[in-house]
Amino acid sequence: MPSTTGWTTQDIPDQSGRTAVVTGANSGIGLVTARELARRGARVLLACRSEERGRHAEELVRRQVPGADVEFGPLDLADLASVRAFAESYTPGTLDLLVNNAGVMALPYGRTADGFETQFGINHLGHFALTGLLVRKLLNTPGARVVTVSSAMHAVADIDMGDLNSERRYRRWIAYGRSKTANLLFTHELARRLRAAGSDVVAAAAHPGYAATNLQTAGARLEGRRTAERLAELGNRVFARPAEAGALPTLYAATAPGVRPDSFTGPRPMGRRGAPTGARRAGWTLNDVAGERLWAASEQLTGVTYDDLEG
Repeated sequence: MPSTTGWTTQDIPDQSGRTAVVTGANSGIGLVTARELARRGARVLLACRSEERGRHAEELVRRQVPGADVEFGPLDLADLASVRAFAESYTPGTLDLLVNNAGVMALPYGRTADGFETQFGINHLGHFALTGLLVRKLLNTPGARVVTVSSAMHAVADIDMGDLNSERRYRRWIAYGRSKTANLLFTHELARRLRAAGSDVVAAAAHPGYAATNLQTAGARLEGRRTAERLAELGNRVFARPAEAGALPTLYAATAPGVRPDSFTGPRPMGRRGAPTGARRAGWTLNDVAGERLWAASEQLTGVTYDDLEG
């Protein structure tokens, strides 16, 4: 991996003429990622579940970056019909960058519109389906990239192929860790398949470290646990990096020259300034057999196959 010493948003190469889709771009790391890509000249589609928050983010980016070419697009990763509708609405024949950023963390047990456990369904299956539905556009685009945002918390748990939807026992942090392991296994297998197809599309992963976003408070807020929510807010203020710093690994993986397929970019250790670096990852996220098995299961569960990549 090239040196990232001192790398900041000022080092993002010119993105003029490039188009990016960023999921979860209405707040936090996704919003910063979209804004900085737009600042460097990219056309950015803000793929968000809430139209109200997505439109607000669109207006905010335009205020912060005069002349920014950004547009809201409705996308609910918890509903495969919405994922398909979003992909169908994306009419250009090319796509330079797909940032699979949206996610949920440590929520109480729930199910998506299609019956999947919420964290696995949104964090992995929704993005698996979206990428598959857009893969032809990516393959048509020289130098295209897919960046999937995982987490250091992937190290909490390997994927359980016998219980992908946590039906036998649900532990929210284990389920979250498994969904983030799934993100890395997906990146690993996608990179392998792209290489086998002779494509120059780069599939890479990133993680933000402990960044101050609404991810930490969402579960407690959903359950009405006000004390837990306040503690999470305090942790964000005292210990977390700002979202601007948390977005750097994603932006590096998305734009820096020389990013390797299946690389995993993370932040510098706490106490050191900003620039991203290669992140440690659990060995199980590099397991070819596990990657193939998860891929096959994901195709079966979502009904999305990567025929364009195979052919």
